[in-house]
Amino acid sequence: MSGLAEERLEHLAEHLHLPDLPVLLPEVAEAAVAGEHSYARFTEDLLAACAAAADERAAETIARLAGFPARKALEDFDFGFQASVSKKQVAELASCAFVERAENVVLLGPPGVGKTHLAIALGLAAAGRRYSVKFTTAARLVASLVEARGSGSFTRRLGGFCRPRLLIVDEVGFLPLEAEGAALLFELVARRYERGSIILTANKSYGEWAEVFSGDAVIATAILDRLLHHSTTISIKGESYRLKDRRKAGLTTLPATR
Repeated sequence: MSGLAEERLEHLAEHLHLPDLPVLLPEVAEAAVAGEHSYARFTEDLLAACAAAADERAAETIARLAGFPARKALEDFDFGFQASVSKKQVAELASCAFVERAENVVLLGPPGVGKTHLAIALGLAAAGRRYSVKFTTAARLVASLVEARGSGSFTRRLGGFCRPRLLIVDEVGFLPLEAEGAALLFELVARRYERGSIILTANKSYGEWAEVFSGDAVIATAILDRLLHHSTTISIKGESYRLKDRRKAGLTTLPATR
């Protein structure tokens, strides 16, 4: 292809918002020649490659803006170690049909069993399907809303947590919430109810949630009522990954016997 033809192609690709087309064209054309594809098949393959590249680029942008503390893939989750987690159930959630239906996912279990790993992996799966995603911890979420209420920017800040199709709230129960924080979390859950999905991780069983919200059983019940109406709960009962790794390294000791 001549330099002038390449320049015209790049201009047309830019005009059609297909920035990957000039780069993908040689490879797709070579495959079309080798496979003796029709013009229609060649065009379809080229457009499909452009669409896949656009999806990959969009997914990376969404994941970068989501605020994940790390990248965790489902392929790296040890389902053999955490036998209480159904690989089939998690794979179904990774299809993100729950996001399309504005349903929730709650991951329960003690520290270190992989709740955050699964939450991030499902968040990345949603990003891969071009759903907007935001990740935060419960403590950071509440602190942000409390600060916004004091500075007069509460409505805008709350909107920032309501707009994403999927909101991931990690570590509920790690620290107890004061009455104001509990009320703000309730308002957020109520605003997102049947409008947007939440993935929430918690180290307390539902029966212990009143303790998380400063002993307020009423607000705990109100939050659970909206959160669980359309939801999937995964209870992880396995051992901590971190403890397993320490044992492998020989760094743990048994309690002294008396």
